[in-house]
Amino acid sequence: SLPIADRVAIATEFSDRREIGNSFWEPGDEWIDARTGMHVDVMYRTPVWIEEQLNRVLVRHVASTGYSTCFWHNVLHSTPLFDRAGWYRALQAGATRPYPQALKRAIVAKNYPLLRQTLASYLVQIERALRRGDSVSIQHRVTALLASYFDILFAVNELPHPGEKGLLQFAVTRCTKTPPDMAMRINAVLEAPAQSASAAIVTNFKVLLDGLDRLLVNEDLLLSTAIEHPETEKQRPF
Repeated sequence: SLPIADRVAIATEFSDRREIGNSFWEPGDEWIDARTGMHVDVMYRTPVWIEEQLNRVLVRHVASTGYSTCFWHNVLHSTPLFDRAGWYRALQAGATRPYPQALKRAIVAKNYPLLRQTLASYLVQIERALRRGDSVSIQHRVTALLASYFDILFAVNELPHPGEKGLLQFAVTRCTKTPPDMAMRINAVLEAPAQSASAAIVTNFKVLLDGLDRLLVNEDLLLSTAIEHPETEKQRPF
């Protein structure tokens, strides 16, 4: 990687508002370009690291809890500005391949039970948080449920995951296979006040997930006999 002194020199050439050596997420630097006002965000990834991220999904077919294929999407849609030996072009060429069927099934297997099948599923946790009036926890679990939901949806449509920004718009415009009224249901959940609309949040999620169930059955990714929703949180003792 570049020495810190060189990174400081690069940023200083373009900006007097800069942060060098950030490590909150990935190693990187950020600055505001003095001429354009553009926010520049530089991340440092080693070749070995990004090769492993691709190998993980494209060769070993290992799923994550949400965002399983976002680095694959990142590689496919990046533009190399400097590639002396052609390494990045070769990386992109290797990543340009059909969506692995084993990966699709692995993503469903990893994420589907967490939606509402397990004893501590996201929907169960949302119901508990609503009963406590715990708005922070509600938001946290709603976000987690949607992360797994979109991971499954993009896998069904054989699309690498675009990352955390613009998910609903991407799904609406790029996915040819979606549950009915998906966008409406998701927006209804996100727009419902946590403290006063518990029934609306849960009802919309259940309808949303019912539609996903049917889609997965139609795509032979789920047996209809495997759809078994646990008793509601109100019926389950603590």
